[in-house]
This record gives sequence, C-alpha cells and structure tokens, in this order.
Amino acid sequence: MIAAIEWGGNRMIAVYIAAGFAVAGPVAWLIMRKAVRTRIRTEREVHDDPDIHDWLVIFNWTRKILYLPAVIVSLLACVMMYLKQGDILGEAVSAKTIGGVWFAVFFLNFLVEEFEINLKIVLIAGLCVLVLFFWLHLLGWVDPFIEIFGKLSIAMSAEFYLLLVLIWGLTTGISWIRGLFYYVVFTPNYMNLQWGPSESGSHVGREDYNTHIDTEDILERLMGFGRIVVIFKDQKRQPMTFLVRRIGKRAQLLERVRGRFAFDLNAQKGPPARQVPSPEPPQEQQASPDEAP
Repeated sequence: MIAAIEWGGNRMIAVYIAAGFAVAGPVAWLIMRKAVRTRIRTEREVHDDPDIHDWLVIFNWTRKILYLPAVIVSLLACVMMYLKQGDILGEAVSAKTIGGVWFAVFFLNFLVEEFEINLKIVLIAGLCVLVLFFWLHLLGWVDPFIEIFGKLSIAMSAEFYLLLVLIWGLTTGISWIRGLFYYVVFTPNYMNLQWGPSESGSHVGREDYNTHIDTEDILERLMGFGRIVVIFKDQKRQPMTFLVRRIGKRAQLLERVRGRFAFDLNAQKGPPARQVPSPEPPQEQQASPDEAP
C-alpha cells in the first residue's frame, strides 16, 4: 500500500527548495543575459573589433589549482581502493602504501602552493639533503631514518580520496566562475579592469601602467603557471597580481599587445580631397594667309 504523501513534511520542503532553485536559475539567466557582461562575451567583442588585432584577457586563478598533481593522485588512489575493496588487487598493494604515496605527493604539492621555490632554493635544499644523508651514512643511521617514514600508517578509504577531489573541484570551479566577472582586458591602447556582472569597470591608458611577468617559482612554472603583475604609475593604487595558466603563451601575447598601437583607420582617412582641374596649356595661334610674309 502506497504511503500518503505529507505535503508539509521535511522531505517535501526539501523538494520544494530544490525545484525552486532549478526553476529560478534558468529564469534569472534569461532575464539577466543581456545585462550580464562576462569574460567570454567581452573576449568575443574584442575579437570582432576590426581595429584591434592583438589582445589578452586574464583572470586570477585560486592558488588551490596548484594542487592538481595531488588531485590526480587522489583519483588514482580512489580507483585503487575501490579495486582493492572488490578483491581485484588483492594483497599486491596495501592501503598503507597507497596512503603513503598520496601523502608524499600531497606534501610536495603543499610546499609548492605555500612557498615560492626558485631555482636557488631548489639547489640549496638538494645540497642540504645530500649532506644530511652523507652525515647519516657516516653514523650508520640511514636505514633507521628511512624506517621512521615506513612506520607512518596512512590508510584512508576511497570515499576520503573522492571527497578531496570534490572539494578541489568546487574550489577551482568557484574561482573560474568568479573570473567570468572579475577580469582584465589588455589592448594596445588601454587596459580594461572589469568587476561585477554588468558594465562596472574602468579604463586605464597604456601610459598609466606597466606589466611584469613573474615566473621565479620554478616548480610552479613547470606546472605551466605564472604571475602577471600590473603596476600602476599612480602610487596610490596597489599592484594587481594574477595567477594564470599557460604563462608562456600569455607572456608572448602580452608582449605583442604592449608593443603595438591600434589606430582607427576610418577616422584617419577623413573626407576625400577635392580635385582641382589643372589649367590647360595655351595653344599657339596659327598665322592667317594675309599675315604671311
């Protein structure tokens, strides 16, 4: 027998809320789509401008996107744990081994995200590690030192790895959505600072700002990320820093944009010049027969 539906119960209230969000989202988009000025729409408008041939549109990624290697390892660990729960892997790989590898990658990724590691720091850290292991070798403590890490029992479920992936995806997704409304457009003649979903923003002339490419973090650069710093000539305005991906391509585009000027060709032509007819040369008069000698 089918149970009676409680229209005022907690489950039905939850259904009402979900249905309200499902309907309100598309309706709000249909109403605001002409007023919303997203990064994608602006880039399309700049692309269609016949007077602008080089441009660059960037936004600031969250630094949590640098955890991409740890997220990939988390996905692999999640799959392996599900396979292990299904007795497919058996005892070939233990949960502690999977957790230990994940922790090592996560710790290295944490160092990349938390600190700026340039080439000098990498060389100094590598030299210090070599000196440490040489000192431990002289004392015969290398094996006990390595066994300390082997005693770390890190065993987590597949759901935990999957939860980390979902949290990272939600964080980076929010950063990308925010970048639709907070972004910067570089053109040869000006820089457009955009904030908010509508036309709120400001124009800065090319002579009122400078740009700087920061790729000193070598590990961050190996992942394809870097920073574009905007420095204003007005010292009252603080510099703006943008973490961007594919920094190599973005840096080349920015150099092309900063090295060009855009002119309005139609404005330069003006009205056509009036043509003045040139005077005809005088014709020689022929002598009449009576005037002939």
